[in-house]
Amino acid sequence: MLKKTLMTLAVIAGGTLSMMAQADSRLVLYTSQPNADAQATVDAFTQAHPDIEVEWVRDGTTKLMTRLRAELQSGTSRADLLLIADSVNMESLKEGGHLQPYLSPERKHFDSALYQHEGYYYGTKLITTGIVRHTRASESPASWADLAHERYKGQVAMPSPLYSGAALIHLATLTSNPDLGWDYYRSLADNKTQAQGGNGGVLKAVASGNKPYGVIVDFLAIREARKGSPIEFVFPEEGGSMVTEPVAIMQGAENVDAARKFVDFVLSAKGQELVREQGYLPASNQVAVPEGFPARDKIKLMPFDAADALRNADANKARFNDVFGG
Repeated sequence: MLKKTLMTLAVIAGGTLSMMAQADSRLVLYTSQPNADAQATVDAFTQAHPDIEVEWVRDGTTKLMTRLRAELQSGTSRADLLLIADSVNMESLKEGGHLQPYLSPERKHFDSALYQHEGYYYGTKLITTGIVRHTRASESPASWADLAHERYKGQVAMPSPLYSGAALIHLATLTSNPDLGWDYYRSLADNKTQAQGGNGGVLKAVASGNKPYGVIVDFLAIREARKGSPIEFVFPEEGGSMVTEPVAIMQGAENVDAARKFVDFVLSAKGQELVREQGYLPASNQVAVPEGFPARDKIKLMPFDAADALRNADANKARFNDVFGG
């Protein structure tokens, strides 16, 4: 009887341990990556860590953040990890106490400007904003200042920071630059710059020749140029703004060890090589730039303060709306 009881307890304990092991090997990832990129990222990670199962939830950053905040408020969030477009949203979550720090050993391969110094979030790629021109355009702009010149009047399209997160970061970056500031944006408005929609609209306007010049994220223009679109991308002399698609571990993550392995993987040489294969500029200095990009040391980036951008986001949107008349 005692032997049977012990066997029963062993079976129960074994089943419990099995369930615990199963739980420990499962991750829930919330991401705003395009579907194909998200699937490729998860596939590469699970190939490296076949014992960890990843369930991923994908949506645009704005919608995903709305969902996540609602879940956090109701206490129903299942997210272990976030991999979203920008550091401003990450900074907001950090300040709200929703992220936990992790000092990944892979950070030694990253410029300190590309991750939060306490390890709350890490940029996984560099998506810079620069200038796109139609190859038949008469002018060849080399700087942000060029676009405010009278000879470009009515010929420039740019995404609106009221619509695009990357454009809002671009606005915060340029208006913080003492050589540009809000005077630059007023000059763009006076120059009849078209500011509406997102980067896709700018690409369409310039590729079609409707607007000879535009402000756009790098990979979008470079990728389409490689496909034969009559456009070229220019990295401005003053430097570009950047979106870094950061990764972070949620404060309420159930599977912290597995989540840390995911962070390490996307920051590793193998994870960053995947970024390059997808056509983006890797954040790690271990990995070469993709085809169509200049050498890494030729790409100049402007300083960006995510905490400052978060504090000023609403004010910047309101001021932009005033300058451009809605």
